Amino acid sequence: MAAVAKVWIDEDCITCDACQDICPEVFEVTDDSSMILAAVRTDGVFDRNVGGSPLVGALGTELGDIIIEAAEACPVEVIKYELVSDGAAEEAVEAAPAAVEAAAPAAAVAPAAGVSEALNAVFAGDRSINILFGSQTGNAAGLAEKTAKLAANYGLEPKIVDMDGLDPAQLATMKRVMIITSTWGEGEMPDNADAMWNAINANGPALGSVHFSVCAIGDTSYDEFCKAGHDWNDKLAALGGTEAYPIQECDVDFEPPWKIWVEEALPLLACVNESGTLQVELLEEMKAYGAGDDDDVIEGDFAPGVIEQAELTITLEIFRYCPQAAESGWDTLTCTVPGHATVQDLLITMQRDLDGSLAFRRGTTAGTPTTGVRVNGRIVLADSAQIGSLAQDGGRVRIEPLPGHPVIRDLIVDTSRYESHRSRAEPWMRADPREGERLPSGMAMGTMDSAAATALHQAGDVLSFQLIQSMSDTLPHDPHYEGPGVHFQQWLRVLDPRTSEKQRRVIMNSLQEKDGIWSEADHASLMRYGEDGRLAARSLNEARGALLNQTRYAGKSGRLVKWYGRSVKWSGNVNETTLYRQVLGPLGLVSNVFSGVSARMALAFTRNGGPPIRGLQALLVPPAGLGRIPKMFNGRVENYHEVVSLFNEIDQRF
Repeated sequence: MAAVAKVWIDEDCITCDACQDICPEVFEVTDDSSMILAAVRTDGVFDRNVGGSPLVGALGTELGDIIIEAAEACPVEVIKYELVSDGAAEEAVEAAPAAVEAAAPAAAVAPAAGVSEALNAVFAGDRSINILFGSQTGNAAGLAEKTAKLAANYGLEPKIVDMDGLDPAQLATMKRVMIITSTWGEGEMPDNADAMWNAINANGPALGSVHFSVCAIGDTSYDEFCKAGHDWNDKLAALGGTEAYPIQECDVDFEPPWKIWVEEALPLLACVNESGTLQVELLEEMKAYGAGDDDDVIEGDFAPGVIEQAELTITLEIFRYCPQAAESGWDTLTCTVPGHATVQDLLITMQRDLDGSLAFRRGTTAGTPTTGVRVNGRIVLADSAQIGSLAQDGGRVRIEPLPGHPVIRDLIVDTSRYESHRSRAEPWMRADPREGERLPSGMAMGTMDSAAATALHQAGDVLSFQLIQSMSDTLPHDPHYEGPGVHFQQWLRVLDPRTSEKQRRVIMNSLQEKDGIWSEADHASLMRYGEDGRLAARSLNEARGALLNQTRYAGKSGRLVKWYGRSVKWSGNVNETTLYRQVLGPLGLVSNVFSGVSARMALAFTRNGGPPIRGLQALLVPPAGLGRIPKMFNGRVENYHEVVSLFNEIDQRF
């Protein structure tokens, strides 16, 4: 258990409430900043405690772990603290900053047990490693966070660095540098890396003491694959930097190659000593040190448990497609698998033991968005969906590619159309500027109360927007339709109180356009895929309702809903007869004779598949005149807003 001697708040607090939510015994958030309560300090003052007043009594021991947790949860890393060891304060500890500042060399790391003197010598002195990321959609930033967690295993002190606002001259002060960057558009830098790239090209510093390695994320469907990563790799080398490990290229399924890169590059950079010399001869010992003891058992009240399920005998059917021969088919076999095995476990076993050519995207067993497949009609993530939840003993497991996307090979689909639509829709945050509420990079950042934050999180709490995109029935047949996954993200931005009014108007206009939210005939196609689909369908129907109110029910869709709503209110029923009577009127009924509708109905070409006599009865004794349409649904409506989710289906039938 950690014991905290004192805690204080640096400048640039954005008053996000995170620290107070975690440790209200110590922190209180005001309009200007987070404060340290007077009751917990020896000086009895209520402020940011920049003077370093110690905590009273044994409070630092009782709440030490919670104070540290609050500091690590701070999004702008302004909470700092000092630890107590045997009654003496250790050096100040703080969360990794978003921008690197030139600092004095870190204190020597304590000798590690069970390693050679040579490796202990490497552990002495500055052990910082700077992980720079260039990210457009968040993938590179997420990998930077994962890399930082792994770096600690090798005795390194990681600092995650957003390239936005970083002075290239600071690179010269770094001994160890890892760069993780995506490529945007046709070989361009991500937005947050563009300014730094231009600056380093204009006046690049000498990097003779820098050891580096680059991980580049790209998409092989583009000509300039991973160009931004290669540009950084070449530039750092040209400025005198030493490439510790060769550049790693990653396709859209970036997790597996990133894992290879981080397992090789991190121990190499960890072998750079205080003088900036790479001790390659210590690499194997460093890898062993970082790997630790695989036999360690995690114990305690909150130790993760392994929930095993009984074995199932299943018939496995896997879709196969060979692009060279342009042929598709199914591989079928009967096998026995544990119920707790994931779909990915099944595919990996088949690839390893039966057919090495089987192609699919792998994940990290934590629900990787790119691993989506369709199993027995359900859209799931292969690395987290368990066989026991998809089939019963003696049942069938039918694995297909995600619908709505072109198949590249076997279970791998091309998501470039989704990315293109998403890029054009621009569903990322454009916040209204607020004075005093900015990230260290200078980017504006808004605030919200906890209730609004919780509601926003719940509104978008789905496994993957790519999976929502694949739930559409319209997408496979309309290449111009942007798709529910894109529209769902846009609507969440509209709901976010931090979004600027200008962006909110742009999004609403985009949703209203021809290939926007009205292109999906019925969101029931989403709802049949489970809770994620139902959540998306409800949100998209809310978006439609907002558009109708915004446009005052103008246009084809708006008029239909308006008259249909009146029909329902007047009659109290939902059926196509009342719709026809109120929307089309007598002239519309007469026009059926000339368009052939009446003839088709008289000959029993009805949509409900009923016998001809029913169609004739409707024509001979109609309550609304000739041309009555057979009832497709009929029931009392208590909530009249329900017509919003029904009108587009009716629109398609007429």
